Amino acid sequence: MRGRSAPARQGNRKLVSRVRAVPGIRAVSSYRREWLVKDLVAGVVLTTLLVPQGMAYAELAGLPAITGLYTTVLCLLGYAVCGPSRILVLGPDSSLGPMIAATVLPLVAADGDPQRAVALASMLALMVAAVMILASLAKLGFIADLISKPTMIGYMNGLALTILIGQLPKLLGFKVEADNLIGECTGFVRSLADGATVPAAAAVGVGGIVVILLLQRFLPKVPAVLVMVVLAIAGATVLDLGAHGVGLVGELPEGFPPFTIPDVRPADLPLLLGGALGIALVSLADTISNASAFAARTGQEVRGNQEMAGIGVANLATGLFQGFPVSTSGSRTAVAERAGARSQLTGVVGAALIVLMLVLVPGLFRNLPQPALAAVVITASLSLADVPGSVRLWRQSRTEFLLCCAAFVGVALLGVLAGIGIAVALSVLNVFRRAWWPYRTVLGRVQDLEGYHDIRSYPQARQLPGLVIYRFDAPLFFANAKTFRDEIRRLAGADPRPTWIVVAAEPMTDVDTTAADVLEDLDEALNADQVHLVFAELKDPVRRKIERYELTRTIDPDHFFPTVEAAVAAFRLRTGAEWRPVTTAEPPVGPEPGSGGPPPADER
Repeated sequence: MRGRSAPARQGNRKLVSRVRAVPGIRAVSSYRREWLVKDLVAGVVLTTLLVPQGMAYAELAGLPAITGLYTTVLCLLGYAVCGPSRILVLGPDSSLGPMIAATVLPLVAADGDPQRAVALASMLALMVAAVMILASLAKLGFIADLISKPTMIGYMNGLALTILIGQLPKLLGFKVEADNLIGECTGFVRSLADGATVPAAAAVGVGGIVVILLLQRFLPKVPAVLVMVVLAIAGATVLDLGAHGVGLVGELPEGFPPFTIPDVRPADLPLLLGGALGIALVSLADTISNASAFAARTGQEVRGNQEMAGIGVANLATGLFQGFPVSTSGSRTAVAERAGARSQLTGVVGAALIVLMLVLVPGLFRNLPQPALAAVVITASLSLADVPGSVRLWRQSRTEFLLCCAAFVGVALLGVLAGIGIAVALSVLNVFRRAWWPYRTVLGRVQDLEGYHDIRSYPQARQLPGLVIYRFDAPLFFANAKTFRDEIRRLAGADPRPTWIVVAAEPMTDVDTTAADVLEDLDEALNADQVHLVFAELKDPVRRKIERYELTRTIDPDHFFPTVEAAVAAFRLRTGAEWRPVTTAEPPVGPEPGSGGPPPADER
């Protein structure tokens, strides 16, 4: 009998290699026996947080509480197989809940069918999975950087306020029907004035918040949410709170949902896709930040593209079993870590315990008051807000503080989906603003200090008569080329008039065709006035572009120098000029350092 051919053996080796590359398989093969007890204990501790939060965040998303448990189980199992992090915990998330509700609820507003809402949310999870997996294959992990920290702080502050206002009626035992934050605020105040508050519900809700916050503050190792939930269930059972107008979760469906392909209308898909893109972006940014934080503690490396694939698979699993989109949770991961988690077995244990609860004791949470779930959501929303971060922005950068405020207002007034779009747009525009109005200045020589330095920082710097050294801290492109031109003209028109303007071009990483045309016209105008435009430290790729644009027809090829020092030496050789202190009465060009603002009106 002949052995297998070489191509067949090679194919088998590739298959085995690919199987071993799956994070879950790799984790099993490298698992240590001494981790087992710690993972089992951490899994039990984690479950006490997963169950109430899963139910609370499902209702935050406008879905039945049971879907939060289905979602928790499937995402934990999916990430355990394909997620690269050893201890990162996924699940329903307070930051995604309002985004899911904003996407799904308008599509079910006409009939209010909960089954249709579940189907739409499941399709949303499948779309998020597709976005994540495709982005992973395309290696687009850098997309998470599209949201800058100031705009993310503003977005999260707005999200926290939106969640808080939306949950207050539930906390006090009544409902408010509104489509935006202002409507919810006015409806809440009107209901309070009309006496709609249920005293027993308010006592449970407010008391739940107090219990959670006190335990988190003074006994951080105690599972605060679990303690509050147990107390709430006990109080509802003993005092028969259901008879006093307090809404209860009720009996959960027994068992586990079957494999289901969500049945949605084709007309709903474009609206769902918009929500899926926003959810994927927030989930990715959240995951990268959490993964980075916990990887630093465990000595792991963050693999952004693999993280996207892991989250994609987790969302795929939830979408096929009546779940909704998920993300990583910093709080639940921290709980798992403090409990001793060493691997994703912790999440698998948590998923198994939830399944056992659904199968064996589905009535365990039937007397859980709805205001208690609102208390869980509200305390989670408080952790989203970053007021100290906003204050720090006010002190350090007013421009970035304004970006933070704009993102906050966008979320609060236009909604969470519009808010994420505004956050991304503001982040991109802020990058463009910095390139449009970059920092630029005149350089001089400072005694006993090597190199050439900003005369703003060193007023005692010296210059050579007839020579100006100018630095423009950005690529030269269509948006800022005229700013560059106008400031060079201003320098050329000074009294006394310079004969050389040396551009310290190291920060100038690119020159586009529009800027090339501006440079050509500028150089011709300067030559007519006997002023020469000289470049120093221009990067080789940029120099090659200038040659390709044929700018050397007007700019003398001899006016390109490898260093500023070489350009200065050439000027001194030609003119014999000597260094002297700065005497010009005109202020240095450009905005103050870090401002990035536009030039004054007379310089535009």
